[in-house]
Amino acid sequence: MKTRILFTLSFVLLLTAFMHIEAQPPGERMRGPRENIEVLKVAYFTKHLSLTTEEAEKFWPLYNSYTDEIRKARQESKEDILAFEEAALNIRKRYRVDLKKILVSDERVNKALLAEREFMNVVRRELQDRMEMRRKAREKKDDGQ
Repeated sequence: MKTRILFTLSFVLLLTAFMHIEAQPPGERMRGPRENIEVLKVAYFTKHLSLTTEEAEKFWPLYNSYTDEIRKARQESKEDILAFEEAALNIRKRYRVDLKKILVSDERVNKALLAEREFMNVVRRELQDRMEMRRKAREKKDDGQ
């Protein structure tokens, strides 16, 4: 029941945020596509991990720190994929302990560590579907002329 309420609340907040963005004149929009994706990511994680409000307050600062470290390791190891993978593994091992304090079970910690990849796959599929729809619309338009 809590999950449904939390999901509904998250959805309403997201919908309100998008309506607010669309209501602003183009030059005054505060968020770009990257920020919109971040908002969707928060909703995805909240639903996927069934985060309570209390858990979310503790989870997000820790998770943001984790992703910052992963991003930094990726930048430092651009030329050496094995060095990056080793650094990323060490970062995951370190954060796993802290995440377990918040999420309680190993299953939820594993979900949290995999959720970023799953979310990006969802975003990638959505973008591919939109590109395909645009391509088909162009082809249909070209055939009609």
